[in-house]
Formats: sequence, C-alpha cells, structure tokens
Amino acid sequence: MNLFKKILFSFLNSAAVGIYVALVAWVMTNMEHRFDGMPSIFGPVAILLLFVLSAAIVPTLIFGWPIYLLFINDKKEALIRLALNLGWLFVITAIIFIFLIF
Repeated sequence: MNLFKKILFSFLNSAAVGIYVALVAWVMTNMEHRFDGMPSIFGPVAILLLFVLSAAIVPTLIFGWPIYLLFINDKKEALIRLALNLGWLFVITAIIFIFLIF
C-alpha cells in the first residue's frame, strides 16, 4: 500500500474517532436533563453501557490495524500505522482546542 493510502486510512480512522466522540458528547449534553433526578437504575446503566461501548469502538479504530499487523509480523508497518493514527488524532484534538481558545 502506498503512503498516500496509509495516510488517508489513518485520517479516516482518526476522523471516525473524532465523530464518535462528538456524537457521544452531544448525546450526553442533550440527555443530561433526562437523567437529572432519575430515581431508577436506567440512567447509570445507560452511561456505563456507553462507556463500555466506547472502550470497544475507539481502541478498535486506533489500534486495530496496527495490532493485526503485529500479529502477522510486520512490526515496521504496524508502528507506521500507529504513528499515523495517533498523529492525526493529535491534529484533530489540537484543532478542537484551537477553536475552543479562539
């Protein structure tokens, strides 16, 4: 796979994480009024299930392909993919913080 495709796929994975996090933040912000004062167990259960779902989705998007590459003994490619994924995630995070500051 050429370098452009690696960069593109790592960007798409990191963008998917950013979109997922934004969606979860939106749901938590807009559903806050529903969970306030809720005496039932469903509010905490929903939040914990969302946490477990997030703990499965985000690592799969960021670490899934690099771990697969490690299993097939392509360590150099795994490190490149991991660095690209984390690099794009850093760029997306930095952009969000820049928009928050200014």
